[in-house]
Amino acid sequence: MDSSLKFGTSGLRGLAVELQGQAARRYTAAFLHHLKSLGQDSGGRVFLAQDFRPSSPAIAADCAAAIVAAGLTPVDCGAIPTPALAYHAMAAGCPAIMVTGSHIPVDRNGLKFYVPGGEISKADEAGILAALGDDPVADLTEVVSDEGDAATGRYFARFASLLPEGALAGVRVGVFEHSTVARDLLTRILQHFGAETIALDRRDSFVAVDTEAFSDAVFAPLASWVQQHGLDAVVSADGDGDRPLLMHAGGEFVRGDVLGLITARYLGARTVVTPVTSNSGIERTGSFSRVVRTRVGSPYVIEGMMGATGSVIGFEANGGTFVGDGVSVAGKPLSPLPTRDAILPLLCVLGLAAGKGVGVAELVAALPLQHALADRLQNVPNERSAAFLTRLSGDEAYARELFTPYGIAELTQIDGLQFRTGSGDMVHFRASGNAPELRCYVEGSTAEVARELLDWGLRIAASETA
Repeated sequence: MDSSLKFGTSGLRGLAVELQGQAARRYTAAFLHHLKSLGQDSGGRVFLAQDFRPSSPAIAADCAAAIVAAGLTPVDCGAIPTPALAYHAMAAGCPAIMVTGSHIPVDRNGLKFYVPGGEISKADEAGILAALGDDPVADLTEVVSDEGDAATGRYFARFASLLPEGALAGVRVGVFEHSTVARDLLTRILQHFGAETIALDRRDSFVAVDTEAFSDAVFAPLASWVQQHGLDAVVSADGDGDRPLLMHAGGEFVRGDVLGLITARYLGARTVVTPVTSNSGIERTGSFSRVVRTRVGSPYVIEGMMGATGSVIGFEANGGTFVGDGVSVAGKPLSPLPTRDAILPLLCVLGLAAGKGVGVAELVAALPLQHALADRLQNVPNERSAAFLTRLSGDEAYARELFTPYGIAELTQIDGLQFRTGSGDMVHFRASGNAPELRCYVEGSTAEVARELLDWGLRIAASETA
């Protein structure tokens, strides 16, 4: 297998041209072999879905061929959000595969694997790699059932009573449709609760949307849309619909970890599980009995949730939100969904703001959080990122020289390198697990300090990895 194909923070990723064909078939065959070894290939069916990338249909067909070769039946759910696929497959007690590159560039793609109980773990990844063989998988086809409508219907029903009836009446929301598979469902669900929706920038060709990279050119029109249409918010999601995006009426983005935090409070979580890259002020809110910090990546968040007690919500800095055990809404249980979801946090934040009669900006301003920003350097080879981070962690003199303007008070290495400065601000460098990118996260006492730190961090990282 080519080295570009590897497991990252959520599933297998690599160049689309290297994944299409026998590679996708072999990884699917390895996944099915691993399931069989665990006794989890129940039902004889494997559910499939895909995003709108041009390479996804062919890769989905490769996955289907491998499923047939294994003596199982592929069930086509079409182009639907990843959490909708996962939720539907879990209800059927069957495994699933989502063909998606999520937010990474269009020339790349990937596979997200689900066992009948939900998203795979790091141990499952190791099991798949151990089962990966070199033998070609035959090009077998058969008529597969179409359950796209059933899957989206089940997913819609999950949210139907999340908010009170008419909770979003009078709220005007722009839906940045681009090429996310969540666009139609998101609009339908918002309208279900009474929101007035405005469709914005629907595209036939795929565009990669990274919901953490607010400076990307694709987001440039959003603030003008808010003004032009008199919107209370603009909402969207990444390509496969598991990472949310929200801009409030003031024309500013709300970070994903803030969306997750507000959602966890709305749902009455007692335990929150979130990566080290989420805002350090989460603990200071005093809203939760326990906050568990993990490495970046959905498998780590899910693992942390499995060991937690009480009502449990997980979320990542990208806003993708996970529902664990013990969560209820208006006295009714909300069934667990151990994979990222974009629509849940958007509904909870908009619903809470409307219920309080305030804007989303006011909800955010009331939180005791530092000002946080994030961005990334693209097209940085993995070996250069690794060399920079290795030197930064192992050469104290080098690190202190780089941080001369700010000083170093503390270093945390849960995932990447997170530096606390002498003034209590934060700079965190971390190599992406999905693409050749080096990410920088910062927190500052003011918005101006955060911007200065981010610009400085990106400038330093660019210079040291050139």
